[in-house]
Amino acid sequence: MNTKGEFPMLNRDIVYLDNGATTWKPQCVIDAIVDYYSNYTANAHRGDYDISLKVDMAYEGTRDKVQKFINAKHREEIVFTSGSTESLNMIVNGFFDHVLESGDEVIISDSEHASNVLPWFRLAKKKGIIVKYVPLDDTFHVTLDAIKRTVTPKTKVISLAEITNVVGDVRPIKEITEFAHKNNIFVVVDGAQSVPHKKTDVQDTDVDFLAFSAHKMCGPTGVGILYGKQELLEELDPINMGGGMNESFDNENAIFLKELPTRLEAGTPNIAGVIGLGAAIDYLEEVGMDNIFCHEIALKKYLIEKLTQVKHIDIINEECDSGILAFNVDGVFPQDVAIYLNKYNICVRAGNHCAKILKKAVGVKNTVRASLYFYNTKEDIDSLVELLKDRDKIMKEMI
Repeated sequence: MNTKGEFPMLNRDIVYLDNGATTWKPQCVIDAIVDYYSNYTANAHRGDYDISLKVDMAYEGTRDKVQKFINAKHREEIVFTSGSTESLNMIVNGFFDHVLESGDEVIISDSEHASNVLPWFRLAKKKGIIVKYVPLDDTFHVTLDAIKRTVTPKTKVISLAEITNVVGDVRPIKEITEFAHKNNIFVVVDGAQSVPHKKTDVQDTDVDFLAFSAHKMCGPTGVGILYGKQELLEELDPINMGGGMNESFDNENAIFLKELPTRLEAGTPNIAGVIGLGAAIDYLEEVGMDNIFCHEIALKKYLIEKLTQVKHIDIINEECDSGILAFNVDGVFPQDVAIYLNKYNICVRAGNHCAKILKKAVGVKNTVRASLYFYNTKEDIDSLVELLKDRDKIMKEMI
């Protein structure tokens, strides 16, 4: 895809292969944020003057765009947060804290991001729920059959990423949800790595909750989305209490909250970020989510084809279904590989990638990760592979 003129960062001499961490921003997103700060800065939902009303229209306009983007049934099902992490914590602490009881089971996997692990760990310590792990198959995928084998009569929640951030497997969320709901099990989806890369339809998959972040989909940092079915969000207790989310209060026994989604968005929000997210959604829809996914899969196949020709490269997740590839260079620590590549302006991620329990399944603690997006090219991959071909050069430069 020819996007060089649309992303200022693409004009720099950098090969950026760390899109799982965050993505670059097109000029239209930058312009939307600058326009807010330059021409109509005011708070949202608080002013009775023209520029404040313009803010309200832009802010709520983004809510409408998100609703359409993920095909939510109601705009009230879209809650703005600071990111996937806050969204998942709100789901666990605001809803499941008062729904689950001691002995209830929550199913996750070894390949989940910390944001979909630690809140459940804390709830387990607090309430005595049991966190169980669905086993990964030989290619590190979660299958419906594995879910069925893991579920028991005590299972109340299945909480999974649709696409994981290290091994990049795409989970069959629709099929998992259909099975779960037949057994009165809630489904929570971490969409941080899926919503930016493939078409998302929450009515089709029928998930109960979904969390994702703007900065991984060409939007600004500090903005996320919590989607929940309206009847479930009605039962979600606000984690933050304060301005903007209440109708009135006189004392501790007379507190009246606003309707959804406002009561879950206390305080002054990241207005510029939300407006930037709206511009990012416009941009992604113009590019086309199906086009994005197809481009990434083609690039991933090309990357695997090239890396498999380098005998000292060990690919961890060759059977992945997305644009995320984890690998190691024999005898070289992953961070050293990343530092070496950085000398030549190639950006990759090295470490455990916030998936610290994944090592139990893959057998290695740290990896190098190349995560692709639609503005990456075959030339980017050629540059990466060429530098990885000479292991002796890597070792020599890291001494």
